[in-house]
Amino acid sequence: MSRREPPAALPLMRWRLIAQGVVQGVGYREACRRTAVGLGLAGWVRNRTDGTVEMEAEGQLSQLNDFRLWCDKGPLHARVNRVETSQIPLTGEDWFEVRS
Repeated sequence: MSRREPPAALPLMRWRLIAQGVVQGVGYREACRRTAVGLGLAGWVRNRTDGTVEMEAEGQLSQLNDFRLWCDKGPLHARVNRVETSQIPLTGEDWFEVRS
């Protein structure tokens, strides 16, 4: 009887997302961190001086898609007008943090 090989791990991707709208001063970064950790993503989130919130997230495509759906909505008091998304190179991080 031969042993079955375990299924290959799904490939990882890394996305940069920039949320525009009312996304600062409404708890977006901390809610983003909690959501990303809950989805098993690695990366970071930070406020930018232009009033947007920038995120980098690394994980499997399904996790990233779920994260993007959350980013489009954000926390309760946020009003997200747009989220720009681009694929960037992997970094291999294994945590998600709020950066200043």
